[in-house]
Amino acid sequence: MSRKITFTNTLDYDLEQPKSASKWVPEWYSTMESYKNNKKIANSFGTGLGTIKKCMPVFDAITAGYIIVTPVDLYIGPDGTMSWPSANFITFHEEWQAPDHPLYNGRLYPKFNNPWIIKTPKGYSSLFVQPFHRKSIFTIMPGIVDTDTYFGLINFPFVLNDLSFTGIVPKGTPIVQVIPFKRENWESKAGTEKDKEQSMQQQKEARSTFYDYYKRMWHRKKQYK
Repeated sequence: MSRKITFTNTLDYDLEQPKSASKWVPEWYSTMESYKNNKKIANSFGTGLGTIKKCMPVFDAITAGYIIVTPVDLYIGPDGTMSWPSANFITFHEEWQAPDHPLYNGRLYPKFNNPWIIKTPKGYSSLFVQPFHRKSIFTIMPGIVDTDTYFGLINFPFVLNDLSFTGIVPKGTPIVQVIPFKRENWESKAGTEKDKEQSMQQQKEARSTFYDYYKRMWHRKKQYK
C-alpha cells in the first residue's frame, strides 16, 4: 500500500508541482559511466571497477522523496542583494538569530517562502534537506516538520555557498528535497557477538561476487510517485 503526500498550491497561478526526486536526477549522475572506462571487468585485487553510479546508497539518496523547485527567477546581486519578479518569494532572518551556525557566512539569512502546503498521513513527518549530491550556489538549513498535524506554510532559510556569485537562478531550479518518514520511538543498545558473526557472514557472501552484491542480496526498492 502506498502512502500519499499532498502538495497544495497557495498561489493564484499554476506552479510546477513537486515531483518524485527520481525525475530530478542530476545530470552529472545520469551521464557518467557505470564502470571505469565503461568496461565491466574486474581487477587483479578481486574487485569490480564500478563507479559511484553503481552505489545503491547514493542512488537511494538522490531519488528519495520529492523535489520543490524555485517558482520564479531569482537575481542575486554582487553585494548579496536579491530580487525576483513576484512579491514575497524571499524574506530575510537577522544574523543574531543564528550567529554561530556552521553555515553562517556573515550576511543575513535569506529564506525561500514556500508556496506549498504539505500534508502527510497520520504518524508521518517530513525531512527537508538540500537536494542530495547536487551542486548548488545555495544550501538550505535542514529541518523536520510534523506535516500530519501542521498544515501551515513551511519556509526554508538558506545561505549562499559562493558569496562572489552574481546572476540569475532560473525558475525551476531544485531547492528542497522533501522526504516523508514514519515517526517511531528508538533506543540504542550495544551489539552482541551474534550481531558481529552475522555481519562477518554477510561480508563473506559479498566477497563471492564481483558486482551488485548489495543490490541483489540486501537492497529493498523504495518508491516515490
